[in-house]
Amino acid sequence: MRITREQWATPVATLVLATDDEGVLRALDFLDHEPRMHRLLRLHYGEVTLRDGKTRATIKQRLADYFRGDLGALNDVSVATGGTAFQRAVWQALRSIPAGTTMSYGQIAAAVGRQGASRAVGAANGANPISIVVPCHRVIGANGALTGYAGGLRNKRWLLEHEQQFLLAASSEESPALCPS
Repeated sequence: MRITREQWATPVATLVLATDDEGVLRALDFLDHEPRMHRLLRLHYGEVTLRDGKTRATIKQRLADYFRGDLGALNDVSVATGGTAFQRAVWQALRSIPAGTTMSYGQIAAAVGRQGASRAVGAANGANPISIVVPCHRVIGANGALTGYAGGLRNKRWLLEHEQQFLLAASSEESPALCPS
């Protein structure tokens, strides 16, 4: 498989975007975690040839929109992954978590029909090759604590705060202002 790789600066960090020949997003990771991305690409697809190039403009536009506050901008980004059937089910469940909200590993396990498989969900979450678009940063511990994130807890915290900031702004715009009587 041939993969095109591009570095792209964002407000949180420089990202590495990896797309196939059809322009479908196959991996997205933080630049300082690029070796992990390479490992996951090999794990999911076997022999991979990486070449520097440009990512489809629509993918970068959707990411730019997300970072500007359009939290739904990533919903229709086309992705493709390898992985087991269970991993793909977990990754699909991650895409159903609304921006600005979180779910626990146990809640994800229940959502994919594997009650009690929170550790397996954690492993699948850690093997997610498409950070941010497949929002593994929205998964937290059962006690509400931020837990491990392959992109680093600082980045996880930033992404969650970014989403919550724009979610709060949108909800306050929708609420009518109270008028004194």
